[in-house]
Amino acid sequence: MNNKVIKKECEELWAKNKYFVLSKSHKTYLEIREYLKEKEVDILYLQDKIQKVRDMEESKKDFSNAILHIWGYFKKEASENEKQGLFDILEEYMDGKKSQTFVIEYINALLKKYPSKYLQESTLLTGENI
Repeated sequence: MNNKVIKKECEELWAKNKYFVLSKSHKTYLEIREYLKEKEVDILYLQDKIQKVRDMEESKKDFSNAILHIWGYFKKEASENEKQGLFDILEEYMDGKKSQTFVIEYINALLKKYPSKYLQESTLLTGENI
């Protein structure tokens, strides 16, 4: 397979998994982002990096950061109530009163109202593995 095809496959895999990776490890997110800037990339290497992230402990800070990145897709269209709703839920999550699942369900509800093909394919929101 030629390098362009491999690079495109890696970019598609990354697009689906980047928020999931960011939700687990900001450090790994940055490492992968830098790796994908290289001229030659390997899909197996990328799959392995993503797989290793799956085994990491939950990081409230990194998960919250990923959700705030995702919020950027809604902030122009969403109402003030919807924004406040998300920030309230996120605060409850940070305080240990709500689960990640609850936050993701809220984002998915916003996604139904304000569709984004890009976000709809995100493994963080779909719960799918690689």
